[in-house]
Amino acid sequence: MTNPAAYATRVAPSGATVLMPTGRINLTSAGSLRAQLSDLIAAGNTKVVVDLSTADAIDSSGIGALISSLKAARAAGGDLRLTAPNEQVKSVLKLTNLSRVLLVLPDADAPFDQPAA
Repeated sequence: MTNPAAYATRVAPSGATVLMPTGRINLTSAGSLRAQLSDLIAAGNTKVVVDLSTADAIDSSGIGALISSLKAARAAGGDLRLTAPNEQVKSVLKLTNLSRVLLVLPDADAPFDQPAA
């Protein structure tokens, strides 16, 4: 499935694919995020870092996209990590208790298997 409104991606020094969503990750944009992450994982990019440095906010639809992508990455033998969440995103992760599941790296170029921040 090709995503016409693709977010920027790059490869980190660790070999992980870094995806950089922008703006609000909500009902309107979560489908595109989920589709792009699914395409990356299906293409063999199973170590994925979602760099949230340019994301303004996230809602339950955005969280759902991240969780489904985390499951897909793990099923493919990889994992999904986050980096640079703002205070709103940190608050949502903490309130939903997902901060224990969606691990946060200190930065997108950190070693992928390093302990979460």
